[in-house]
Amino acid sequence: MMMKTTISAKIACLMTSVVLLGGTVSANGSKPLPREGVWRGVFNVSESKVPFNFEFKGKDPKTAVLTLINGARRDDFHVERLGEDSIYVKMNTYDAALVAKLEDNGTLTGEYRSLVPGFRGNSLPFVAEYGKDYRFVEPGKDVAPKHDISGKWEIKTYTKDAVPASIALLKQNGNKLTGVIMTVVGDTRELEGTVQGDEFELSGFTGPSPFIVKGKINDDNSISGEQGFGIYKNVKFDAQRNEKAELPDPYKLTFLKEGYNKLDFTFPDLNGKQVSLSDEKYKGKVVIIETIGTWCPNCTDQTVFLAPWFKKNQSRGVEAIAIGFEQKDDLEYAKYTLGTLKNKYGITYDILFGGIADKKVVAEKLPALNKFVAFPTTIIIDRKGNVREIYTGYTGTVTGKYFEEYEKKFNKVLDELIAEPVPESVSVAYVKGK
Repeated sequence: MMMKTTISAKIACLMTSVVLLGGTVSANGSKPLPREGVWRGVFNVSESKVPFNFEFKGKDPKTAVLTLINGARRDDFHVERLGEDSIYVKMNTYDAALVAKLEDNGTLTGEYRSLVPGFRGNSLPFVAEYGKDYRFVEPGKDVAPKHDISGKWEIKTYTKDAVPASIALLKQNGNKLTGVIMTVVGDTRELEGTVQGDEFELSGFTGPSPFIVKGKINDDNSISGEQGFGIYKNVKFDAQRNEKAELPDPYKLTFLKEGYNKLDFTFPDLNGKQVSLSDEKYKGKVVIIETIGTWCPNCTDQTVFLAPWFKKNQSRGVEAIAIGFEQKDDLEYAKYTLGTLKNKYGITYDILFGGIADKKVVAEKLPALNKFVAFPTTIIIDRKGNVREIYTGYTGTVTGKYFEEYEKKFNKVLDELIAEPVPESVSVAYVKGK
């Protein structure tokens, strides 16, 4: 009941916002949905313009879909009608939405806004135009690039906050530029942009807050510029091409404190039942622990990887637990957000609620860890209950060999641990689920 109430309240709030936007109603009482085809949108972020592209399909709200386009990546979102001339596009598992009015001239005007109860000011206005498939520069207005910045770049950032080391993997073809930025906590997902003369720009919007990188290619072939994290912050950087650059080893960043070899915790599941790693269900099993948040895009990508893997391998004596840390320290809210994640990706392993999304909170609730660096963090436990491996962050398929190496090692470690004998104190029949 609480989940339905929460959703209803959000829709009511958004309906009120739409009414305030105003607009002309057609003769039949409502405007049609946006035109089918490709659109170009532009967010206004402080003094920056962050472009994004999407495709709209469907003339019926029951089947209409908005697809965000980022290089080769496609992310689909269901479209709902709000009022007589507006649409509401929930960002799937992220508690945010695009809310937009279809203007008389055919454009869409609206905003990307957080739906987290109690959050204020977390919104970005945008305008979108139909039939424009370019990202930054209109066709015919390109300026010949002076450099080719394809390759691996080691990035140094300048900020008062501690920012993890990062590496950019870029691919340039004429003016067209695509790539991804990796850090120890994960990656930006695929970015798309352009090189014009000695300047470049990249942007990405896949559902979470939009991201932009822009800068200049210097005479010494270094690059410098600024990264914009949507509604959050901007970070200045310099970068040098370095094909040998590597991030810190993600298998060595988080580990157990001296004197510990096991992990212990008790958290509620989505029904409020207290679940502990010491429960009978997990004894004698290889257990995969994930610390996640539905607000975290790398956590979503990791879930896309783990959910089907678990369905395929559970019968081999494996269990998995996702511990969600959400944007509100409230179990009823977590039932909605984590429940949405569960349904969207068909998760069949246990999902628990750990509390508010704060690294310090995670470290306090999992005190055996030396520190907590990133959402997600993967902890693999053997049949005896001992922690055998901890992996910090997650690099998605866009990172190429980095994802392939992760997938290969993940399967190798799990195969080895599954092959280990079941402790004599545990029933073999129980472990195999018989």
